[in-house]
Amino acid sequence: MSEALLALSTVELRRRIGTKEISPIDLLEASIARIQALNPAVNAITATDYRTARDTAMAAEKAALRGEPLGRLHGLPTGIKDLHETAGLLTTYGSPLFRDNVPAEDCAMVALVRQAGAVIVAKTNVPEFGAGANSRNPVWGATGNPFDPLLNPGGSSGGSAVALATDMLPVCTGSDTGGSLRIPAAICGVVGFRPSPGLVPMDNRGLGWTPISVLGPMGRDVPDTRLLFAAQLGLDDRDPLSYPLDPDTIAGARRADLGGLRVAWTTDFGQCPVSTEIRDAMRTKMVAMDHLFRSCDEVSMDFGEADRCFDVIRAVSFLARYNDSYAQDRDSLGPNIRANYEIGAAMSLADAAWAHSEQTRIFRRFQSLYRDYDLVLSPTVPVTPFPWTQLYLAELEGEKLRNYYHWLALTYFITIVTNPAISLPVGTDAHGMPFGLQVTGRFHGDAALLDAAEAMEAAFVHIPGLARPRPDLARLKHATPELLSLATHRANPKWCQAQPGLSQSRAT
Repeated sequence: MSEALLALSTVELRRRIGTKEISPIDLLEASIARIQALNPAVNAITATDYRTARDTAMAAEKAALRGEPLGRLHGLPTGIKDLHETAGLLTTYGSPLFRDNVPAEDCAMVALVRQAGAVIVAKTNVPEFGAGANSRNPVWGATGNPFDPLLNPGGSSGGSAVALATDMLPVCTGSDTGGSLRIPAAICGVVGFRPSPGLVPMDNRGLGWTPISVLGPMGRDVPDTRLLFAAQLGLDDRDPLSYPLDPDTIAGARRADLGGLRVAWTTDFGQCPVSTEIRDAMRTKMVAMDHLFRSCDEVSMDFGEADRCFDVIRAVSFLARYNDSYAQDRDSLGPNIRANYEIGAAMSLADAAWAHSEQTRIFRRFQSLYRDYDLVLSPTVPVTPFPWTQLYLAELEGEKLRNYYHWLALTYFITIVTNPAISLPVGTDAHGMPFGLQVTGRFHGDAALLDAAEAMEAAFVHIPGLARPRPDLARLKHATPELLSLATHRANPKWCQAQPGLSQSRAT
């Protein structure tokens, strides 16, 4: 019974809660049982609060039985990324500095999700302070990929992606700076959507006018992702980029007519590091889907000095956020945080001015593509997943990469132009691991992009090699002791020995 229940889409679960066919209490208990059965193998779930979740689910069931108006996420068990503040529930940011931090209030996005009726069950794992695309930190340890727990699940929303891929939770939140919604979705075989900056409020962003970071949704398919996104939307006067979008234009299913769409595609945006295997996979998949569109052209693109531009813009954000912590005790910050901070500290005002000017030039050139095309397609990640014991990709096919995040260029190039982008699971790569297709829409064209993505997803089901892959949950459930110890081993063994007992989720 619970297995069949958890396999239902989030949209279907919500529909059946509304028609009283499903009990929110039963759904929560099924999710808790799945977490207890599978999380030891993948370590995606961190802090939990089952007692409060059960109280919330009971209230949700009573409201449904009384026929009260129900929110978009009413009664749905939900995971919140451990970078987002949750009232009464441990929020560590993956840092030992915050291992006992229990916020008094929700951040704006979490408050909206709660108002929509979500049953907040747990937090999901991240890299320390969200820096990097490998979800391991010295508080909770490493998260494993659901297709192979010894491999990287991506980041920084890695815990959310794994929880969705394994059906532990039907709803999970995420955020994205250089690809943190899109990369783990691609690597784990789910959907991750980076919306336009300002649609999901960020009330705690220090540099309020900088659009580099956004909050957004993930889901097991596009309709599920749309449902969460509609609940996350909100105009908020604490976020200077905030602007309104009607949730009904997002939540409703309106598949685009793919036959009328003009598609441009690339393997590397002209300069991103991408493995030969992924380039070949991209070309094979484009051949398989070419017939769906009005036109489908491989095009060249000019992204100028996008790498250097992103270096500066990212570093400015890290300087603003971590100046005090670095000054007080630099060793308390992880290597990725220190590296970003030190890159920024070595820069000048002239560097910052150049970067913002270059970003504007790149933005304008990229938008000109949409005079002739409706969508831009690319791979989401440049390599098949590597072991999570490897913190990042230092070189690719014999070529040394610029820094620890250079391998994320396929996604951070799109961050620079700020267009909405979604990663869709499109079959597998040569190693049998999920392949993510990054689909980038028009500037502020979030609704149209989701319409196109939903239509593409529906079409891919019927094309060999393009349907969403699923992990072997039975293998995870019966993982060997060796596999479990590797999947949950500390990113910092010395710290683990000094702080025993923190490898398991903690209730507050």
